[in-house]
Amino acid sequence: MVQTVSQRLPDFPWDKLASHADTARAHPDGIVNLSVGTPVDPTPAVVQEALREAADAPGYPQAIGLPETRQSAVDWLARCHGVPGLTADQVVPAIGTKELIASLPLHLGVGAGDLVVYPELAYPTYEVSAALVGADTLATDALTAIGPQVPRLLWLNSPSNPTGRVLPVEHLRKVVQWCRERGVLLVSDECYLDCVWEAPEGGALSVLHPDVCDGDTTGLLAVHSLSKRSNLAGYRCGFAVGDRDVVAELVAVRKNLGLLLPRPQQVAMATALTDDDHVREQHERYAARRRRLRAALEGAGFTVDHSEASLYLWSTRGASCWDTVAELAELGILVAPGDFYGPAGARHVRVAFTATDERIDAAVARLS
Repeated sequence: MVQTVSQRLPDFPWDKLASHADTARAHPDGIVNLSVGTPVDPTPAVVQEALREAADAPGYPQAIGLPETRQSAVDWLARCHGVPGLTADQVVPAIGTKELIASLPLHLGVGAGDLVVYPELAYPTYEVSAALVGADTLATDALTAIGPQVPRLLWLNSPSNPTGRVLPVEHLRKVVQWCRERGVLLVSDECYLDCVWEAPEGGALSVLHPDVCDGDTTGLLAVHSLSKRSNLAGYRCGFAVGDRDVVAELVAVRKNLGLLLPRPQQVAMATALTDDDHVREQHERYAARRRRLRAALEGAGFTVDHSEASLYLWSTRGASCWDTVAELAELGILVAPGDFYGPAGARHVRVAFTATDERIDAAVARLS
């Protein structure tokens, strides 16, 4: 019997949380869902207005994207993250970065017999994207563990989901050099780059930052999302930026597949990337929720590891992650078990602070 595509893919992890979600929903004061990092605050008014003004869009958009959308991306990277010198032809917009990550190996011709490497604790879609094309996979943070097979694709994720860890510039430089020496495409998932709380010395840097790549984007691709920084998860706005030859290949493939980000969303994305005020306001909201929730978790006996960035607190009491999930569900709090992200997470849970102030306060009260 021919194996179906779905049989090649791992089980969708959140399906395993269903019974614990039922337990949490049964709490007299209702569920506090901290299992998924989905925004709950309004989409910024300036972005909503831009979407309304662009609503009349009868024609097909181009796969390459609007010039102003691509330019806004390189301007933002230069203005906010110290990445100068990029040009609009190094950017391709995407229908959300999950779609981009999930399809990237397929679109770049990765297949059976190729190796895809991703972090030991990682967003599950890196594995899914490799499984979809039948590639071999390795989850590791150590370049020395990769062995003799040269990867076709190596993923970085800093700031990390789920741990919130920020990789120092020395490590990023080492990975860039290693990949260049072997001709490996390095793709850095940077969707939490604007969600940094306790940055180490040097801060959270893009792989495209000159301190990391010496201003040379060859063999490098960075993936960015507006879902977290701008509350645009429902708009599905993201982009990839970097090596112009890789970007051109992605554009060529996306043209043939008809993967076109709608024009109104492109206008909204350009507006969001141009306006920094709403990002600061949202950052302050999350920072306040993070402080309250972290104090409550630590008061309840949890240790919070890493978590200097992202929208999560990587937390442990030393027990099995599923035991912790069950205990918190009895309090009406739903969190994500750490082993969703790899076996190394078996004693941690990922606790999102993307709930409303009222629900964060409810969680704090229950943990106390």
